[in-house]
Amino acid sequence: MLEYIFFDERPWQEFIDYLRQLGLEVKSAVDEDGWLVYVSEELDDDMDAKIEARYDLLLQENESLVAEREGEEHVHTAGINVTLMDGRVVQAVIDPKLMNRLLEVVSTDELGEFVNAIAQAVENGDERTLCQR
Repeated sequence: MLEYIFFDERPWQEFIDYLRQLGLEVKSAVDEDGWLVYVSEELDDDMDAKIEARYDLLLQENESLVAEREGEEHVHTAGINVTLMDGRVVQAVIDPKLMNRLLEVVSTDELGEFVNAIAQAVENGDERTLCQR
């Protein structure tokens, strides 16, 4: 599942409505991290591009709403979820400028795979060299 996160309910609901208008099955949740939307990963390139474009627009609206509510300094934070072996999900805080640079060249899914590979290597340390594995 693809995961999208918002920090204000209004763009979250607008995104859900948009996805449903596109005929997609949408799952949503609210937790301590924010308002979440889940969509199947099985999308064609055109649909994926439409969704990403709309998400980017709504993230800008989301940023403005959060800035109004909590002040500008709150907006300038970023993090990534890391899934641990026991199933817990923790967030690693990342400099927003670094996160933006990373997301210019890799997708959020690719970044998630990379981070989870590191988490698994830390939790299941294998000191053999790569060619020995």
